[in-house]
Amino acid sequence: MPESTGAHTSFGRDDTDAASVCAAVLGLVVTVGERIRRRDQVARKVTLTVGLAGAASVSRTRTLPAASGHTENLRSAAYRILDGMAIQRARVLRIVLTAEEGPGTQLSLDPEREARLRIEPVLDRLTARWGHPVVRPAAAYRNVS
Repeated sequence: MPESTGAHTSFGRDDTDAASVCAAVLGLVVTVGERIRRRDQVARKVTLTVGLAGAASVSRTRTLPAASGHTENLRSAAYRILDGMAIQRARVLRIVLTAEEGPGTQLSLDPEREARLRIEPVLDRLTARWGHPVVRPAAAYRNVS
């Protein structure tokens, strides 16, 4: 099995809109989470790399509190990394999200959280059937009008 999986996105131009950057990160989180779950793996670390105008890039890694393949946990880690980068006014060209994987099981003792997580395998099957994400979090869509 691969030791990591990742996804990337590029902007057509320098993007300074924080909401657009967050939407792109969420889209990458959904993609990476689906790939991890498809292989029955869990992520142990998440790395976010942001390419900026002028060929500069910023990369940070965060170890998850508990290994997980759930979108909610990956999103939380990716957003914390993004907030810690303090690039609110930077001109973003591309974003790469990578998760270091390993085998494992995920336990949850929170019935409310477990109810939210039960939908993930259904969404994964829809994506596999249609070949592209059919249902995603609304915030993951950019340029919606």
